[in-house]
Amino acid sequence: MGGRPKGVAEGSRLILLVDTSVWADYLRGRSVSHVAALEQALRAGDDICISGLILTEILQGIRSDVDYRKTATYFKSLVFLPMTYPTFVRAAEIYRRLRRNGVTVRRPIDCLIAATAIEHGVLLLHNDRDFDPIETHAGLRVLHAARESRPR
Repeated sequence: MGGRPKGVAEGSRLILLVDTSVWADYLRGRSVSHVAALEQALRAGDDICISGLILTEILQGIRSDVDYRKTATYFKSLVFLPMTYPTFVRAAEIYRRLRRNGVTVRRPIDCLIAATAIEHGVLLLHNDRDFDPIETHAGLRVLHAARESRPR
């Protein structure tokens, strides 16, 4: 990710990992706050990131071959955040920390997505309440769609 500060690109641009929950609504053309936040980030020239898990979740849900190819091509243009051995260890640590705090983790894949964002120091844009306790207990940094000002 070069010499940029983590999570915030040069100037006031953001570096965002966009979760499947946002992409699904964006691709369906829904007019909701998290899609508006993504559209604002795209217009602002923010760095939009994808991980292998998010890419897989999005592509596996596309029925049309034409839409599949178009979407796969578009996602190829985004910043790809790799997952390494430490990412998986961090995800397990997140899962364990949440359990210790009495939080039931419904989808361990969310721990992997959160670990990817934390490891790369980027903000996560999501519409999935399962990330809320990860933000609270594990230091996940989130761009809240309803927030009127952008983080610095």
